[in-house]
Amino acid sequence: MNLFKSMTLTWWQISLFKLGMLALGVLIGAYLRDVLALALPIIAVIAAACLIYISYIWIRQPAQA
Repeated sequence: MNLFKSMTLTWWQISLFKLGMLALGVLIGAYLRDVLALALPIIAVIAAACLIYISYIWIRQPAQA
């Protein structure tokens, strides 16, 4: 079993995956509210760094015809 194999998903399959990840994040956040409150600044910095990196890659990509 190869966890890192290539695969192709449709837009609605990706949407279901993202919705599931969002629901899982909300669930974990609600359950571990006190623990995550202590790490909130670290989580915010990691999120900002990831979003800035992805935005940079997105802007730098050449337009596809």
